[in-house]
Amino acid sequence: MTDGRYDYLRDPAAIYAESFAAIEREADLSVVPEDLRPLAVRVIHACGMTDAVHDLAADPHAVSAARAALAAGHPVLTDVEMVARGVISRRLKGPVVCTLKRPEVDIIAHRHGTTRSAAAVDLWRDKMFGAVVAIGNAPTALFRLLELLHEGAPRPAVILGFPVGFVGAVESKEALIEDAPKLGVPFITLRGRRGGSAMAAAAVNALAAPLSVEQEERR
Repeated sequence: MTDGRYDYLRDPAAIYAESFAAIEREADLSVVPEDLRPLAVRVIHACGMTDAVHDLAADPHAVSAARAALAAGHPVLTDVEMVARGVISRRLKGPVVCTLKRPEVDIIAHRHGTTRSAAAVDLWRDKMFGAVVAIGNAPTALFRLLELLHEGAPRPAVILGFPVGFVGAVESKEALIEDAPKLGVPFITLRGRRGGSAMAAAAVNALAAPLSVEQEERR
């Protein structure tokens, strides 16, 4: 299988264990509350940047609200298929829903002069109450979600806001931090431009895993 030309770790379990050991050594997890640390570790693991822990911001009730919602079988609503594909579905009791490919999305986007990702959020209304929302790509999706909530849309259990990019990502996450408490919705987000589907999926996976599983996988 190999000619031995390169000396590298090949055992999957050893690679996994060493990855989490490196995070524990190098990341200052003391800067986040204890219940948020499994999620912080997963997010760091997804991006390879230990300093990401310093940009995490979360409502004090976000972790417990997310765990309760997932345990009750409420859906995970996400802006892109990449997040849906990254979620470990066997840990969930409910579905993962992404409406981006529904045919009416293009019509809504054209009508309102917005992105398809934002238009797809309009199709969440009947599933939004008690859901776990995981946004891992489009700042416009997060902005639209907040607009709908201001308009009186059903409140999700928690919003995981990890949009990425140079236009709107910083602003949409700051809007989440400022407005989610007013709207009565717990949140977890990563300040700044960093984000992405891998981080959003990692956040869901951390919250969906029983703590005993999370501890066992990291040994």
